[in-house]
Amino acid sequence: MTNKANTQYWDQRNTRIFSSVGHWQGGEDVIIEGHSLMNDLMINASLMQVNILNATGKLVARNVADWVETNFMGLSYPDSRIWCNQISAYAGDTKTSVVAAASAAILGADSRAYGGGQTTQSSMTFLQVAYEDYTHGASFAQILQKARIINGKPMIIGFARPIDKDDERLQPYKDSQLRLGLEMGKYLKFAFELSDYLFEHFGLSINSGGYAAAFLLDQGFTPEEGYKIKAFAVIGGAIACYRDLEHSPANSFLPMKCQDIDYIGVAPRELPQ
Repeated sequence: MTNKANTQYWDQRNTRIFSSVGHWQGGEDVIIEGHSLMNDLMINASLMQVNILNATGKLVARNVADWVETNFMGLSYPDSRIWCNQISAYAGDTKTSVVAAASAAILGADSRAYGGGQTTQSSMTFLQVAYEDYTHGASFAQILQKARIINGKPMIIGFARPIDKDDERLQPYKDSQLRLGLEMGKYLKFAFELSDYLFEHFGLSINSGGYAAAFLLDQGFTPEEGYKIKAFAVIGGAIACYRDLEHSPANSFLPMKCQDIDYIGVAPRELPQ
């Protein structure tokens, strides 16, 4: 008796490339999730709408995509003190390519603590569960028992800021949402109520990440889709910081002297003659 594995699925794909998201119709059109790129999207859609379509398979309304674009602006400062921008600035200093710099910066921002993509997924996941608990009668105190506690404070992605607690992006986000005719949904309302509780009891409050996470949930996106949408959100600032250093003399970015190194290793020893 032989135990032959069923390889039918892979046999069908042998030497053939399949795609369920889209395809190029040589010389005529490109189809993305059933939408014509040449005859529809290029005429009627924004770049962010197409990016979200590629990331999630969903063609959202123009105003939703425009708000996400505003959010991207808030995640991509041209400031080389920001950790992911330090990578791209150093890449410019060492004369790598801009693509290598941007790619490394995006990877540097793919963090569980800071950044745009993975933190969005974490914040959306927490808000989903917390809102579900809240609608079933749980208090904020009970909801926060599920959060990780550090130094006596609940650590929730999207509800704290490491350097400056006052997040300058919140008001532009609100103004943009109002201008675009997007009502505040149930998750955003809940997020601000949670923020009020956190501020009263722990001095913590909602930040850009928490706002965006709640907004994306209100628009029907899943946490996994939020991660994909925000995957390259830091690219603008990263390229700016690369550009700032690419033509500078070598070692212009954070040059160090030997005296800057606090050596704590093995002490110098005499070498045998």
